[in-house]
Amino acid sequence: MSELTAERAASPLRQQPAERGLPLGRVLLLLPGGVALLAGLDAALVLLGLPAPLRVERLPQVHGILLVLGFVGTLVALERAVALRRGWGFTAPAGLGAGALLLISPLPIAVGATALVLGTGALVAVYVPLWRRQPAGAVAVQALGAVLGTGAALLWAGGVPVPRLLPWLAGFLVLTIVGERLELARVGALAPRAEGMAVGLAAAVAAGALAALMWPAVGHPLLGGALLGLAGWLLRYDIARHTVRSTGLPRFMAGCLLAGYAWLLVAGAVWLLVGPVTAGAGYDVVVHAVFLGFVLSMVMAHAPVILPAVLRRPLPYRPAMVVPAVLLHASLAVRVVLGDVRGIEVAWQLGGLLGIGAVLLFAAVAAWSAASVRRPGGAVR
Repeated sequence: MSELTAERAASPLRQQPAERGLPLGRVLLLLPGGVALLAGLDAALVLLGLPAPLRVERLPQVHGILLVLGFVGTLVALERAVALRRGWGFTAPAGLGAGALLLISPLPIAVGATALVLGTGALVAVYVPLWRRQPAGAVAVQALGAVLGTGAALLWAGGVPVPRLLPWLAGFLVLTIVGERLELARVGALAPRAEGMAVGLAAAVAAGALAALMWPAVGHPLLGGALLGLAGWLLRYDIARHTVRSTGLPRFMAGCLLAGYAWLLVAGAVWLLVGPVTAGAGYDVVVHAVFLGFVLSMVMAHAPVILPAVLRRPLPYRPAMVVPAVLLHASLAVRVVLGDVRGIEVAWQLGGLLGIGAVLLFAAVAAWSAASVRRPGGAVR
């Protein structure tokens, strides 16, 4: 079974009957996530000490929350709401998207933080009927990730700084993605023992995130070891290790996935060997290894499958998609190896700038690919 076929078969979202027409409501829910991405990238330029289109004072302060909960959180919540097929489920992406917009508005940050709490709480609620529909380890792992996301939103609203919340934010997205990959691996007749191992490692990630907040010296190594275990599990059991030898979209997806798992190993190793990192080069390595190297690589890998299912518009794979994907990982290597490890500031800035360019380039290629789809009669859709 090809990766593309397996992706469509594994998830309730992708089992739905094909529908026609661009769903305006879903587009409107997705737009705030796009705004959050652009605002977060603008803030990244400011933090790099580079010229930025906007100089909004609060943007650097909300940079991480915008990208994790506002951008990726909205994407995750919208996908899960579509899979649920119940109107109330869309309160999750609505709350997260509204929270992102409120964070960059002149209103007090507490208003946006409250909306994020409501959005993440609604996402947890979405997993209840999804679990009843399919009581499997994959759903449990994703639900556990949503619980960590809600905890992060609550703690941030209560004044806990982002560096101390990093394990919770990382756990939210890592467990969400691992749950998706576990769901797909089950299609390939995954052994019950392997599934149980993944669920156990996911529970260890959650325990490590909790302990990192209360007992940092113990929690961070525990979290790092759990992430190393999950990355090893993914490298061992994910079908990407087979489909990387294929062609076209399956190979592109597999390449992005395997590169992301390698960066997850890096983040896990830093937390395991260095322990608590809340500032400096070690913190920068962990942040960008998880959220750029792992999470954004997963976004690129799944975009040609997930976005058509959500927006009901084809997003064909184009070989040009490889360029921003390679640029993303190359830029991160420059930033980490030369910028963080060697302390070369110009390399740190260059790597950050190229990473921003990779994200924007992928968005442009995806938009071009979707816009260039032709109808059977020859007209562009």
